[in-house]
Amino acid sequence: MSENLDKSNINEEGKSKSNDSEQGLEDAVESSDEALQKIKSGSPSTQRVQRPHSSPPRFVTVEELLETAKGVTNMTIAHEIVINGDFRIKPVELPEDSLEKKVKDIVHKAFWDCLSVQLCEDPPTYDRAIKLVGEIKETLLSFLLPGHTRLRNQITEVLDLDLIKQEAENGALDISKLAEFIIGMMGTLCAPVRDEEVKKLKDIKEIVPLFRAIFSVLDLMKVDMANFAVSSIRPHLMQQSVEYERKQFQEFLEKHPNSLDFVTQWLEEAADDLMNQKYRNALPAVGEASGSGDSPGPDPVAVQNYAYLKLLKWDHLHRPFPETVLMDHSRFQEFQLQLEQLTVLGAVLLVTFSMAAPGISSRADFAEKLKMIVKILLTDMHLPSFHLEDALTTVGEKVCLEVSSCLSLCGFSPLTTDKEAVLKGQIQAMASPDNPIRRIVDSRILTFLETYLVSSHQKPLPTAPGGLGPVQTELEEVAINFVRLVNYNKMVFSPYYDAILIRNVCWVTWSEVILIKFRLKDKSSKVSLEGDESSVSRTFKEQNHIFCSLFNEVTSGIVSGDKAAVEAVLTGCRV
Repeated sequence: MSENLDKSNINEEGKSKSNDSEQGLEDAVESSDEALQKIKSGSPSTQRVQRPHSSPPRFVTVEELLETAKGVTNMTIAHEIVINGDFRIKPVELPEDSLEKKVKDIVHKAFWDCLSVQLCEDPPTYDRAIKLVGEIKETLLSFLLPGHTRLRNQITEVLDLDLIKQEAENGALDISKLAEFIIGMMGTLCAPVRDEEVKKLKDIKEIVPLFRAIFSVLDLMKVDMANFAVSSIRPHLMQQSVEYERKQFQEFLEKHPNSLDFVTQWLEEAADDLMNQKYRNALPAVGEASGSGDSPGPDPVAVQNYAYLKLLKWDHLHRPFPETVLMDHSRFQEFQLQLEQLTVLGAVLLVTFSMAAPGISSRADFAEKLKMIVKILLTDMHLPSFHLEDALTTVGEKVCLEVSSCLSLCGFSPLTTDKEAVLKGQIQAMASPDNPIRRIVDSRILTFLETYLVSSHQKPLPTAPGGLGPVQTELEEVAINFVRLVNYNKMVFSPYYDAILIRNVCWVTWSEVILIKFRLKDKSSKVSLEGDESSVSRTFKEQNHIFCSLFNEVTSGIVSGDKAAVEAVLTGCRV
């Protein structure tokens, strides 16, 4: 509807319009009539505004593709450095049977064979060897910090290529002496973890194998230096990462205008779920705002929180992931797998302690031991080859054995055969996602995550719901990582989320309720959309430019981050 309003903007002088604009205005009026009719019939609308189809494909150059790929790569690396505290650059290890490794081995062998032939000539030819020394010199210099003046002068003086060439021409070049200096300097500059590799270089006597080993260790030192640089810039990058990622994404969005389609669908579904409560049994109804008197639609913050919770129940095989969380796709998948395991673990412990005597269920050591046993048996739950039914059968046997043993040690009677059968049956029933106990535990876990998300900046933090005490430590660990990831994503992309919700959710909700009043600039005249269908349509058509103007002000303020301007417009518009 907002798209049609934008297309059918009416100027205030009452100039004539084109047929296309008139048709767009009629469509907008018809949409308002339909919304009014739905309200009169007592059934709130849940349909979204039909957005225009994606832009037609266009041809792009190779340079544009490379530039886009570079921007996405840089944004991904910066994101990983900030989010992942354990981020490390690792040496490239090609598979043994890969074509790339075979080609690389053949080329390297040919190069070192040529070097060996040159050094075996009479007199020896040092052209390739001197080039290698030059590369080693540049690599060693790249390891130095600005304050390493003495080492820089020392490297420059000893590895003077002009002097080395003159010595080679006069037959006075001592390659072994140069190699000894290089190894010594590598030992000075390398990380402690590379001391052993550098030490082994001293045992190599032949020149070609020695140079080959030197370059191999230098490659490892480059990786160490890169990781040192990453750790050094991480504090500075964290201060600038939000603006940097948003800028990179904005540049990507300008080149690919359809890059928010899946995000829009994701947020609209979350708003629909909150409005209609279709998934009350699957997800907790977070932050309901539909019943408030201030706004007929859901609160944007509640919609975003609910949308993030939906990612923990995402169908990754059949649904594309929203674009703005795509860099964290694997993390959300990991959260989902962890929560599935915690759900089964919590459900098993809940039914076990409910059947055991109060004397042993309150023992912390027994609860911890039983939890570790069940966790070990469910460790491979994320693997495709894992059979939950078989694992739970084993879990039932082990749990009954541990419970009976603990009962005997505490002076209680062990479980009877009937109780064991009942407990094993209840544990085996956890294999079904529709099991009532498993669903209750799942709902409580998601409610805890939602509460944690809402109160992440408050003290004290929420406690685990009833029945989840044994898994509280694991649950809090997941909650902390989940909330940290969500809050960072909000800081980067919240302007886009707010703009989408204003355009595609709040606008539709207001038009469906047909109780909006807009204040004009003189603050004295009001436009009301109350009345019968004909008056509503007529008013809608006559004052369409007011809708468009206010909508554009709100959207521009949200994207630019000017919250004061947005609040001023909405305060003057909303009743």
